[in-house]
Amino acid sequence: MKKLLIVFLLINIINARGQDSKAPTVKSILLAQLHTTHDVKEWFVPANVAVAGLTADQAKWTDGSGNHSVGQLANHLIFWNLQQLRQFKKLPNPPFNGNNDETFNSFDNKNWEATVKRLDSVLTAIEKEVEASDDAKLQSWYNALSHISTHNAYHIGQMVFVRKLQGAWEPEKGVK
Repeated sequence: MKKLLIVFLLINIINARGQDSKAPTVKSILLAQLHTTHDVKEWFVPANVAVAGLTADQAKWTDGSGNHSVGQLANHLIFWNLQQLRQFKKLPNPPFNGNNDETFNSFDNKNWEATVKRLDSVLTAIEKEVEASDDAKLQSWYNALSHISTHNAYHIGQMVFVRKLQGAWEPEKGVK
């Protein structure tokens, strides 16, 4: 019986090592973070789920207490993700006076569908840039990329909260 148990444990150890043969890399970790805040639903709702199915009127809705609308939050994410993408690609950023409120308040609900597409496009572009980068480039940008994911997750949570407040959230999408 003891020999059988030892053989069983050895088989499990060998199988576990075989499944875990590829150690995570900076690139794989960053891509996992970026995807979970964009298009992969794991521990929380990603951006594409947070904005899915909203009408333009729902996207501009606020509760009147100072919370931003989903559209404003999406616009803010587009702005800052684009800023980081341009820096990552060594492209100039357009002039910005530093007033963060403008990154929220320039939302126009007439362009809601385009805003949703642009959010997806910018997040996809960052993922593609990371995918194509070598380790040296990622070493110099891992901190900013990690903060992008954290910043996105924070505001995506706000989007879900606003949708819940207005009654425009379906719990089966991931948050009850």
